[in-house]
Amino acid sequence: MNILPMSASRRGAGLRGCKRGPYHTSRLAVLLQCRFSTMQPPMNNGIFFLVIAIVIGVSCTLVGVLFAWLKSERAALAALHAELQKERALREKAQAEAGKLTGSVAELTISLNAERQQSAEKLALLLEAKEALGNQFKSLANDILEEKARRFTEQNQTNIGQLLNPLKERMHEFRVKVEEIHSKDTEQQAALRTELGQLKELNRKMTEEAHSLATALKGQAKKQGNWGELVLGNVLDRSGLREGQDFRREVSFTTDEGRKRPDVVVYLPQSKHLVIDAKVSLNAYTRYVNAEDDTARQLALREHVGAMAARIQELSDRHYFSLPGLNSPEMVFMFVPIESAFVEALRADDSLFQSAIEKNVLIATPTTLLTSLNIVRQLWRFEEQNAHTAELAERAGKVYKKLASFLTSMEKVGSQLDSAKDAYEKAMSQLYSGRGNLISQAKEFERLGVSVQAQLPEALVAKAVLELEHLPEV
Repeated sequence: MNILPMSASRRGAGLRGCKRGPYHTSRLAVLLQCRFSTMQPPMNNGIFFLVIAIVIGVSCTLVGVLFAWLKSERAALAALHAELQKERALREKAQAEAGKLTGSVAELTISLNAERQQSAEKLALLLEAKEALGNQFKSLANDILEEKARRFTEQNQTNIGQLLNPLKERMHEFRVKVEEIHSKDTEQQAALRTELGQLKELNRKMTEEAHSLATALKGQAKKQGNWGELVLGNVLDRSGLREGQDFRREVSFTTDEGRKRPDVVVYLPQSKHLVIDAKVSLNAYTRYVNAEDDTARQLALREHVGAMAARIQELSDRHYFSLPGLNSPEMVFMFVPIESAFVEALRADDSLFQSAIEKNVLIATPTTLLTSLNIVRQLWRFEEQNAHTAELAERAGKVYKKLASFLTSMEKVGSQLDSAKDAYEKAMSQLYSGRGNLISQAKEFERLGVSVQAQLPEALVAKAVLELEHLPEV
């Protein structure tokens, strides 16, 4: 349907012909209503009013939204304006306070500079006074220390001398004993060399005698054993060891297997022991010496080697080192009284000596045993010397401890003397120094007519008067 535009007159006529709705709608709604009412051909009334209602609703909604937006914008603008006014007030207040603070800072800066200058001047004066006092204190301290050192030296020199003299005497005795021990060691070494020479000669004679005696004792095992013990006894006597103190014979021990009795037990330092056995059989050796042909000699020599090997095994099986009360190494000496008997056996079987060592048996002849026993004697001598040295060292330690204790006590005495001196000077200062000192007050009693029985020392009175004269006027 074509809707043609109306002329102005008709628009006016149309407007005049239109009636206002019962709810006084907006001008736009009225115009639309009039516009559509003048259209040709006429429209359906239901559709028309529906369109009109929609347009009116939309228009009202838009107007309401616009009105609400304008109202909110106006409220926001008012709030912003109020906040702006508040910020302006705060800024003006801050500017005013800043101006005040700037003035205060300027005043404080001037005051601070003045105080700094005064402090610098005071500090310079204090440093100057400190330096002067330090110099005076150093001088006074040096004088006091020198005087104290002089007095301490004078007062304690005698006492220290009395304490050190016993120490000097003990040290002198210690040096004399050490020199004496060294001299004895030198003499003993010379004597040992002489004894070794004598031992060599003795061994030669004993070997000759042993050959003769072995020939006489053929086949008599008991006599051979006694003779071996006799030779062993001679060696022990010549070694310088003391029976009953350094060694004992036929010491009996009771074990689970029965009684065991080593021929000789030698005592060593630190409760150690050595066991010596002298019951080796020499029957085969005597046959070897007296054999008339090589066959008999070789047979007797093999028997001699076998007898020594059997004795070595027997001594190894006895385990003397496990006897109760015996502190012995796992080694026993098998004494062979004839040097040549051992030499011939070793020549026939060079493994005999090594085999004995592996079985903890040490084969000893008169020469080697005497050398070993001399070593034992030297060990005992060294033990005694060590005991003396330890005793001397212990005494020296006690003297040193006493000296340290005495010096500590003397230091305490010195500090207490200093404290007593300070207390004395303080008391005397209270007695005659300063205004209202005790002497001046006591003299006032006498001036006021108090009866006194004795006079104060004139020197102290004069000193108190002199102190008062030099006091500054108040």
